[in-house]
Amino acid sequence: MRIGFLTEGRLSEFEKSGRAERADLYCFSFGSIGEVDYEKEVRGESAALEELALFSRNFSCTAVAGCYTNAKGIRRRSAAVADRGRILGISDMTAGFDGEKFKCGFGLRVYETGAGRLGVIVGKDLYFPELIRSLAQCGSELIVVVYENLGDSLEQVLLRADAFRFGVPLCMCAYGYAQMAEVSGRLAFASPRSPVYFSPESVREYHLVETRLRGFYKPPELF
Repeated sequence: MRIGFLTEGRLSEFEKSGRAERADLYCFSFGSIGEVDYEKEVRGESAALEELALFSRNFSCTAVAGCYTNAKGIRRRSAAVADRGRILGISDMTAGFDGEKFKCGFGLRVYETGAGRLGVIVGKDLYFPELIRSLAQCGSELIVVVYENLGDSLEQVLLRADAFRFGVPLCMCAYGYAQMAEVSGRLAFASPRSPVYFSPESVREYHLVETRLRGFYKPPELF
């Protein structure tokens, strides 16, 4: 698989520039398609989702774009997923922090795409390993994280730790930076350039892990 990252600028300008190369999966940072107002999209007054769908059709790829969505005044951090001309869905950040203006969404989803089974994590949902675990257990072959502004090294540490713990590679597209962690926990790729391309190796590790837990009590006569 070849992955392209656009970490700054608008998708429309990128497509017109002629810099887009062949890739199986494209990841676009927040702001690349602007705000997605669902009512305006339905009425045909805006075409942010259509723009993403057309890009995925024109380049025969899967595309994931960070965006701000607006549902009757309720704004969320989200990621839209398109595959070869079709919008497959939109994933929201499920956590809201300290009363900020962006509200929490609900639910996780694994997308069946031409680039494989993709899980999507939005923003600070990266802080919650149970979400990564759920996407991994539901068969994600790659988890795409769309993020806003990176801090120091915290996000990279979490990216590497979760790839190792749950056995699924994670790639991140943030403002001005792209990176990817492989299942060994090693940082396989990182770059401030935009656009930038990377072809990860496909590695799958399976192990039998046994553990002892308290609970699940049954009376002796039931054994």
